[in-house]
Amino acid sequence: MIKRLFAIGATVVAMAATPAMAKDWDKIRIGVEGAYPPFSQTNPDGSVTGFDIDIANALCDALKAECTMVKQDWDGIIPALLARKYDAIIASMSITEERKQKVDFTDKYSTPPLAFVAKKGAGIDTMNLKGKMVGVQRSTIADTYISNAVEGVNVKRYGTQDEAYLDMKSERLDLLLADVFVLTDGFLGKDGGDAYELTGDSITDAKWVGEGIGIAVRKKDNDLTGKLNAAIKQIRADGTYEKIRAKYFPFEIY
Repeated sequence: MIKRLFAIGATVVAMAATPAMAKDWDKIRIGVEGAYPPFSQTNPDGSVTGFDIDIANALCDALKAECTMVKQDWDGIIPALLARKYDAIIASMSITEERKQKVDFTDKYSTPPLAFVAKKGAGIDTMNLKGKMVGVQRSTIADTYISNAVEGVNVKRYGTQDEAYLDMKSERLDLLLADVFVLTDGFLGKDGGDAYELTGDSITDAKWVGEGIGIAVRKKDNDLTGKLNAAIKQIRADGTYEKIRAKYFPFEIY
């Protein structure tokens, strides 16, 4: 009986010592927002398009992987990753110390500063926002910045950028604060361009904007992080990244 127990114990130890089989990652589920143009937006037929989506597809091609895009509201995008609803997040997510406590990130694939938008001729001093109402998307780096770095400001938070745009047009806000690429394309590049403009200096301090935009992956899936890093390098080197960038932006974003 003692010998039998010893044999069973030895088997368990041997099994524990055997490294887990690495996944092939030939199928990858990618979490996307679908409500953050030009990075991602939802079409009438329910499909998603945008810079992030094109980057995701290019990375999957480089990895020769079959990828599925899974739409998820921004507020729950990291919890859904941790709950295994998908394997990676490609949703213009800034790499920050706070987020790195929960997930791992790939190398960056873009670097957007934050910027303010105001009504043309408003003459707002962005260095003194006491009493001003500023709209931001909830749980973004814009939200973090305006909530911690600016004194005396009133902050209104929204589930999506589109909701913030609507309130700006309805004159419920003095300013918008968001990723400059989103503002120039998603707001000023459309019907907001006639009445609104970028104002003040862009915010580029890494303390607030993070280390660039990366792909979030569960910490235990470091093999996937490595594969995605290699794919980012590949599409940067072979010109694929630049073709996608030029489709959406007339300026460098890396």
